[in-house]
Amino acid sequence: MKNALSHKGYTARVEFDSEDHIFFGRIVGIRDIVTFHGETVNELESSFKEAVDHYLETCAELGKKPNKPYSGTLTLRLNPEIHAEIATAAAVGGKSINKWVADTLDKAVHSQ
Repeated sequence: MKNALSHKGYTARVEFDSEDHIFFGRIVGIRDIVTFHGETVNELESSFKEAVDHYLETCAELGKKPNKPYSGTLTLRLNPEIHAEIATAAAVGGKSINKWVADTLDKAVHSQ
C-alpha cells in the first residue's frame, strides 16, 4: 500500500507537507490520536516506530488497554439484490459468503 507504514499491527497514513518540507502521519483505525513526523523517509519511519512504542508504553503505564487497529469483524448493510448475487457467486465458487467476500476484498485491496 502506498503512503502507509506498519509496525506492531498498527498502520499509519503518511503525507508530505510541501510548505514545511516534512513527512507526517497518523495511525489509522484507532480512536486515540497518535501522530509523528520526519524530514526524511528514514526519520519518518523511525518516528513512526517510536510513536507506536511510546503509545503502547504509555497505555501500559496508565493501566489502559491500547486501542486495537481492527477486530477482523466487518458488518455490512447491502440491498437484498446484491446480497443475493453475492450468495450466488459464493455458492458457485464453492465458498461461504464470508470467505467469498474476504477473498474479493483482499484482491481489491492488493490490486491497487
